[in-house]
Amino acid sequence: MVTAHNASLEPVDHAATVDDDGGAPAKWKVVGPGLVVAATGVGAADMVATLVAGSKYGYGLLWAVILGVVLKIVLVEGAGRFTLATGKTIFEGWRSLGKWTTWYFGPYIMIWGFVYGATAMSSAALPLAALFPAVPLTAWAVIMGLLGFVMVWFGRYSFFEKITAVLVGLMFVTVVGLAIIAAPNIPEMVTGLVPMIPDGGILYTLALAGGVGGTITLAAYGYWLREKGWYTPKWMKVMRIDNSMAYVLTGIFVIAMLIVGAEVVRAAGISLSADDTGLLELTTVLREKYGDVVGVGFLVGFWAASFSSIIGVWNGVSLMFADFWGNMRGKASGHPDTRIGGKYFRFYVLWLTFPPMLLLLLGKPIGLILAYGVLGSLFMPFLAITLLGLLNGKRISAQWANKLPTNIALGVCALLFGILGVQQLVVAIAPAFAV
Repeated sequence: MVTAHNASLEPVDHAATVDDDGGAPAKWKVVGPGLVVAATGVGAADMVATLVAGSKYGYGLLWAVILGVVLKIVLVEGAGRFTLATGKTIFEGWRSLGKWTTWYFGPYIMIWGFVYGATAMSSAALPLAALFPAVPLTAWAVIMGLLGFVMVWFGRYSFFEKITAVLVGLMFVTVVGLAIIAAPNIPEMVTGLVPMIPDGGILYTLALAGGVGGTITLAAYGYWLREKGWYTPKWMKVMRIDNSMAYVLTGIFVIAMLIVGAEVVRAAGISLSADDTGLLELTTVLREKYGDVVGVGFLVGFWAASFSSIIGVWNGVSLMFADFWGNMRGKASGHPDTRIGGKYFRFYVLWLTFPPMLLLLLGKPIGLILAYGVLGSLFMPFLAITLLGLLNGKRISAQWANKLPTNIALGVCALLFGILGVQQLVVAIAPAFAV
């Protein structure tokens, strides 16, 4: 169990401590926290962004997808390395950087959770409403929220991990299978590995490189490592394999969506909506071209991607909030109140589920979509910049500190995500100044 920590975050020689498992060799398992954080990060909005990019530019932005996978591996590895090397949670690390991190993170996690709850429930409801139109979309959204609530409220981490693995399996069978059926153009894919930005494609390039695969949930990785029982430097190699393999799978999934956009959407000559309904438009095309089995299968994959994000956020971000609030109340990270099932954890699960249902009554207006986009983009620069502070200097032992390539990669992350954040703010604010 994680014990009380000093706020100074002086390096601790965890390698000299005795693990609760008796020092047994660390072994990697196919299903781990990496798969959970990767599955949680890929939602309906990411699927739409990739489809639209593929339909507009073919395979021209394939290199940006691969760059995005590499950047996410760097970010998540950094969060995991800090936790394993220091025994501290990411929030304890942020506090050591100054009070500004608490003032940023505290309001952010409350506002983000309120907006994301409604967005996630609506996204998971869309494919179900298409499959079973007799039930209204809002009703499906409420059902999805309640189902996620029950699974996270009563389930332990091991149960949550197994459910995520099943959902990832559904995502891969349906989406990767569809990409194979669509018969990708291999020579064009090879040319897409050469970095280039097509005319008018700068925003799509940034979105694919920086936006696909998670926002705040990336920082939850350290908490899931703790729940898994991986909490000392002994698990460093295992963590790195777990994280890398998970994001390789994410990359395959996103590339599959790019193939579908390039081979199916572009060939059909349609223009998908920029919100989640674009996936439903694609379903119509798939049914016409490949039959109902493929069309329905894609809806199942769409639902699996969306629902995995619900239970992932309900679990992981609730752990982050519980640690944050526990620290504010003077309770050490690892206190029962801050763990799965603790009172702070359960408060945030309630916050994610029930207040956002009020937003569902508004019919998910465009303002809600824009608000979520802006909120998501504002966390990534914060994570990249704070990891630069935590993984260099006295807060971490020299053995586990950043090397130059990692610092460069995190600097690129901070710059890229900063540009994305500004772009999202401009999109949200611009209508207010329109003549």
